[in-house]
Amino acid sequence: MAYLCYGNAMTRTRISTTVDQDLLEDARSTGAGANDAELIDAALASLLAHYRRVDTDERYARAYTDHPPDEPDEWGDLASFRDAASAT
Repeated sequence: MAYLCYGNAMTRTRISTTVDQDLLEDARSTGAGANDAELIDAALASLLAHYRRVDTDERYARAYTDHPPDEPDEWGDLASFRDAASAT
């Protein structure tokens, strides 16, 4: 069930689960959240940020594989530009 909390537009969902006790205690000791809800929010945000970074890195790697820096286009090629820029 979702709850509208604290007068703002953030919808909250109650979760109930079991977790590794040592892991939870270690996470609590970091001070990352004032309570377990804030701690879980921070952990989920961190997890999503990690996967977004991985996705972005994979997209860049794929783009450079598909179009290497020495591939010419209407502007020239990136490798030559990089070499010229670093020579000055």
